[in-house]
Amino acid sequence: MSTGVNIIGCGMVTAVGLNAAATTAAMRAGLDGFQETQFMSAGGEWLIGAPVPLPRDWVGEKRLAHLAAGALLDALDGHAQAAGDLQIVLCLAEEGRPGRPVRDDTRFAQRMLEFAGLPSRTKVHSVRHGRPSGIVALERIRRMFARGEAGHAVVLGVDSLLSGPTIAHFLAEERLLTPDIANAFIPGEAAAAILCQAGAPAHFALSGIGLTRERAFLYNPEDLPLRADAMTQAYRDAMAAANITDFGHVDYRICDMTGESYFFKQSALAMQRTMRTHRDPQDIWSPTDSVGNIGAAMVPLMIGWGLTAFERGYGPGEVVLIEATGDDGACGAAILQAATRERAAA
Repeated sequence: MSTGVNIIGCGMVTAVGLNAAATTAAMRAGLDGFQETQFMSAGGEWLIGAPVPLPRDWVGEKRLAHLAAGALLDALDGHAQAAGDLQIVLCLAEEGRPGRPVRDDTRFAQRMLEFAGLPSRTKVHSVRHGRPSGIVALERIRRMFARGEAGHAVVLGVDSLLSGPTIAHFLAEERLLTPDIANAFIPGEAAAAILCQAGAPAHFALSGIGLTRERAFLYNPEDLPLRADAMTQAYRDAMAAANITDFGHVDYRICDMTGESYFFKQSALAMQRTMRTHRDPQDIWSPTDSVGNIGAAMVPLMIGWGLTAFERGYGPGEVVLIEATGDDGACGAAILQAATRERAAA
């Protein structure tokens, strides 16, 4: 399908870089921002996390507003024309997660706009689905562009799993990485943004989206076995919209696999159920190896990495699939393709 959504810029504030250039270079090099945090495990060891090294010790909503403003300005850098008709889709933690850092969306949006120096009248929409939020936001923007409601929009994700209630919750569920628990994730925090422009596919364009929900989600109470039905359907829907007949035509994937085996199994099963032609091994990139689990910031960070790889010429192909899964079973997949072969200067 021709969605009319072109990705023309990205911004990031993470544990490995305070802008997109630094973050993507660090992820490409395999560097990480892991360090001991102020939190302790049940065994008395300091928990490992991926905090953002900010110049001041801001906390709570104010800290996240600074992260979001930094990523937003980074994405808009060099695109001053976008500010005239800009709308922002803000991706936040899911409603039911303990310790979610943003409680009042409107207050947070105004603070973020103030820190970024943008007009307070800028339209900000909220999506609260955790890690898959960015894919939901892309679908919302696609429809917004199709109706002619805006010429530019930003998907802006910001989240932190480094709060006391959140850490306590995941420690109780034995989902945080400790010397005694290997099937777990490292908590992080970040903000990431992608600038979208309406128009015919050009440069780096969205070509397909799939959104579904998995009944056999992580630790589901019915103890249903994982068959990856939902992610498989998300792959198929995204490929059908992009006019791709076989998963073998996807050049590489960028996934939100956090370190828990469930998500590795889901991705592998979805690939096996949609690939019909033999091909060489397909690259899988995982930002969590560098920045940990960054919740709702994950999808714009992954898309921004794909954009940078395209522009810098180090991506392993022209077609990339982005996938994300929520703890509640929400599954999303998006296919982006290089619509031109121009490359930015290295």
